[in-house]
Amino acid sequence: MDTAASNHDIQASIDSLRSGDVRTLARAISTVENRRPGWSDLLKALFPHSGRARIIGLTGAPGAGKSTLVDQLARLYRKQNQTVGIVAVDPTSPYTGGAILGDRIRMQEHFADPGIYIRSMATRGSLGGLARTTADVTTVLDASGRDIILIETVGVGQDEVDIVRLADITVVILVPGMGDDVQTIKAGIMEIADIFVINKSDREGAERVEREIRALQSLALRHDEWTPPIVKTVASDGTGVEDLAAAINDYVAYLQKENLALKKSVQNWQERLVEMLRDVMLEKARAQFGDGNMAKLAAEVAEHKRDPYTLVEEIAAKATNT
Repeated sequence: MDTAASNHDIQASIDSLRSGDVRTLARAISTVENRRPGWSDLLKALFPHSGRARIIGLTGAPGAGKSTLVDQLARLYRKQNQTVGIVAVDPTSPYTGGAILGDRIRMQEHFADPGIYIRSMATRGSLGGLARTTADVTTVLDASGRDIILIETVGVGQDEVDIVRLADITVVILVPGMGDDVQTIKAGIMEIADIFVINKSDREGAERVEREIRALQSLALRHDEWTPPIVKTVASDGTGVEDLAAAINDYVAYLQKENLALKKSVQNWQERLVEMLRDVMLEKARAQFGDGNMAKLAAEVAEHKRDPYTLVEEIAAKATNT
């Protein structure tokens, strides 16, 4: 296909996607997520249309009720006539490589509502709980005109900090009665929270979790001088969800008032550009060596015929020269 025809196809897709066509949106996301031909050109064309959506990341330990809370937030935003995109990042099935859908079942009643688009993604072994292409999928949803994008991530403890580079607001969800949960995740996840949620707060121990968060907050140092509020919810019946939405609005207003939104975005992109560059360089290096070659080289290193340091330097040099 010539370049002019390809550009015409991409422009037609963008027009359709931005007019609200759900099938076009689904196809665009699949193209980007699976790195199908044209994925890069599609993202390049979509990027100028992105940057309007409010991106909210929700993370926390497994069993914290993230999916239920996302479901309730989506309902609330729809009542306010805001369009919503939900990206649910799931653990990868070791057998199929696909997402384990589990909690998504309860969201299925939303499928009749074109104002809500739900996409479940597999982490595919990515560290930090975020699929490598989650950021790109978010760009597609953003460019499609969604007002709110909710990203629910795998609760994998302190590796979960990738979410900060993607979300405008990061919500960390805790629940009482799961042992020493605040202490166990404080090393990574506690520092990333813009808002804390104590879900299932009707359970015994909610006050203790709140005390622990406040104690840890006194030790934390935030560059933006924001003190993350603590919101109590019972997501199963919607209790506290309006308070959470209000806390999100307060933080957005704070970022705008203090002129911190752009600064935060610059920091996020600094991290993401390095990550994107690393991915491109890795793909280039892998292209130099098929699996067979890599196995042969690995055998040479294992047998101490070659040292890995010189080998990696050689691979990097070849990759950068292509």
